[in-house]
Amino acid sequence: MTRDPIQVTHLSERPARSAVGEQAIHESAALHVTGHALYTDDLGVRLAGLLHAWPLQAPHAHARLTRLDVTPALAVPGVVRVLTAADVPGENDSGVKHDEPLFPTEVMFHGQAVCWVLAESTEAARLGAQAILAEYEPLPALVTLREAIAAESFQGNQPTLRRGDVTLGFEQATHIFEGEFEFGGQEHFYLETNAALAQVDENGQVFIQSSTQHPTETQEIAAHVLGVPSHLVTVQCLRMGGGFGGKEMQPHGYAAVAALGAVLTGRPVRVRLNRTQDLTMTGKRHPFHASWKVGFDAEGKLTALQATLTSDGGWSLDLSEPVLARALCHIDNAYYIPHVEVLGRVAKTNKTSQTAFRGFGGPQGMLVIEDILGRCAPLLGLDAHELRQRNFYQPGEATPYGQEVRHAERLARVWDELLASSEFAARQQDIASFNAAHPHARRGLAITPVKFGISFNFTSYNQAGALVHVYKDGSVLINHGGTEMGQGLHTKMIQVAATALGVPTSCVRLAPTRTDKVPNTSATAASSGADLNGGAIKDACEQIRARLAAVAAGALLPLARQKVGALGVHPDDVRFEHGRVFAVGHPGLALDFRQVVHDAYHLRTPLWAAGFYRTPGLHWDREAMQGTPFKYFSYGAGVTEVEVDGFTGAYKLRRVDLLHDVGESLNPLLDLGQIEGGFVQGAGWLTLEDLRWDESQGPGRGRVTTASASTYKLPSFSEMPEVFRVSLLQGAAESGVVYGSKAVGEPPLMLALSVREALRQACAAFGDGGREQPLASPATPEAVYWALTAAREAGAAAPVPSVAGAD
Repeated sequence: MTRDPIQVTHLSERPARSAVGEQAIHESAALHVTGHALYTDDLGVRLAGLLHAWPLQAPHAHARLTRLDVTPALAVPGVVRVLTAADVPGENDSGVKHDEPLFPTEVMFHGQAVCWVLAESTEAARLGAQAILAEYEPLPALVTLREAIAAESFQGNQPTLRRGDVTLGFEQATHIFEGEFEFGGQEHFYLETNAALAQVDENGQVFIQSSTQHPTETQEIAAHVLGVPSHLVTVQCLRMGGGFGGKEMQPHGYAAVAALGAVLTGRPVRVRLNRTQDLTMTGKRHPFHASWKVGFDAEGKLTALQATLTSDGGWSLDLSEPVLARALCHIDNAYYIPHVEVLGRVAKTNKTSQTAFRGFGGPQGMLVIEDILGRCAPLLGLDAHELRQRNFYQPGEATPYGQEVRHAERLARVWDELLASSEFAARQQDIASFNAAHPHARRGLAITPVKFGISFNFTSYNQAGALVHVYKDGSVLINHGGTEMGQGLHTKMIQVAATALGVPTSCVRLAPTRTDKVPNTSATAASSGADLNGGAIKDACEQIRARLAAVAAGALLPLARQKVGALGVHPDDVRFEHGRVFAVGHPGLALDFRQVVHDAYHLRTPLWAAGFYRTPGLHWDREAMQGTPFKYFSYGAGVTEVEVDGFTGAYKLRRVDLLHDVGESLNPLLDLGQIEGGFVQGAGWLTLEDLRWDESQGPGRGRVTTASASTYKLPSFSEMPEVFRVSLLQGAAESGVVYGSKAVGEPPLMLALSVREALRQACAAFGDGGREQPLASPATPEAVYWALTAAREAGAAAPVPSVAGAD
């Protein structure tokens, strides 16, 4: 079909009266709170003959599978089949890098599935797995990041980010400091665990319901495991009970197991991990180790940074390479560093394959520079917030990878507005008075900035499609490639479509994300869901609207009808607003949208359109680590006040003030919720969530020891700040983005860096100041106790600190 010319509008242009910008509630809110929202695992009970899958998990971190006898499992009542490598008609691999055998012969982490039992019930499948005879030859295992570094166990590319000459930068420095820093990962702990449901129709086509952020990639992996083309596999994602990046690549293998089982048995197959299985079989946020050397001039301005970042990638590559690349691209955070040399490496360990997590490496890179500044500020005789502000990007300056920091002045604007609204200076004085009067408790106050690049750093992923149908009664159905994991993407897309077509949101329904409706989609990740899919929906709607405008104007009507049923103007002068169609300047003489649609149908006008959007202006040289990988930067800042108990290290968040730049919000209600949720999740990573593996040489080596909610501490109501103030930056519309909005998914997580820096200030206050104050991450109460104890002991031992590594 020939694409019609459309009315040209700027992507960011927003009508005076529009659905975008309204504080609309989440489109599934009522379903969520009443329990009527359906998730992948809710769909299986509707299918006759459903089989349930259960994995046999290996009890070793690294071992060779020497025997696998599944015969005893088949004798268990209810067991129908056991899936092994011999059953795979296509490729026995579930990874895009072809390094993740679906049915391995060499076990690479404790808890890896070596086969799957299919049975009439979950209990029968579990008992069947228990009956399988498996024997293993244990092999040496690398469990810690330091072990992998010592063994030089690395995988994938080793990129280097360079600008200027660090040797020259250090020669220009008045002060030089060195250090290292190791910090932990994070469990996604989404409410809904990984789940997939597969069935086969009479033509052999496979239909998979999957809790996945990337339906297209799930489709491709399932197809190559089955040895069939992608058009024989359809993947649908109704909704997810959370994803946070953990369902970008990890669901593919589970969907492939369900599909393989359905093809081989001819019956629907359900895979749903229980919580322990999900925690022991799926990837986490990457832990990192950083070694660094930094230089400052006499005024505290950064002159050079030299560092090596090593991430713990686990047993396979997964997304470790792009996660590392984003960490390198965000190690500058909000600060201009003239001379930079940062090497990145991915360690290979015998642990779950670490994967995407909200921020995708950005938080890890930003944590490194914030830790450096927090540790160096007292050595320079500066308040930490003053050191940070002195090093902010200025207009016209560029990142180490060569991209200009557009709207850099917003950093200062956000910073100054938040300092004022949070009463930062006055509270500093109050805290000093409190600390002087309370020998066994200390308070800390910190402010940290955020500059986060928005777009996939793999340029090809920055595209999206949409399919929009307008029916004869004026109702609208939209399909897009983004997935809903609770973040409100679908709600925003309904608002975008309603705005573009000029109809109420009640006229618009959104269909589940399916690969047979919108193909070749990118993952819903990188905070790009609204930007990409919103652009595609707007494109499709504007094609339809242009056709309807021609009808309403009278250009396509018979001469007799032009006098009574048309506006009699040029199509460019037709406007659509809240279900009414009128000529510019004459809103009172309006046609009903439904009548225009009715007329258009009878004039044989197409009432559907496929939309497409690709982010313009991006280019990236992965080898040189240079280019323009991001469409724009999101800015923000957070102020946190904490109080720490000197006897236990326990602490509470007294007050949090956040100010964040979301452009001109598509939905302020949803955006505020995303900022609050992102901040709390970031605070959890930095202060509470302590992932542990068994590092002993015993039989449990490599086992995840924090494999339940009883051993892995998540943020709860008791960790919420007593005062929590969240605001959106006003007057911040972003040109070139759908309706002037900005991404909101990932950037707010890094606002929680202010929590860790406030804890550092409180710990340092137990000493006499002027010393470097190290602090572990996560800064659990135990870690805080040891940090404040070190500060107290250092203050008592020597009145004048001796600073190691400082010139």
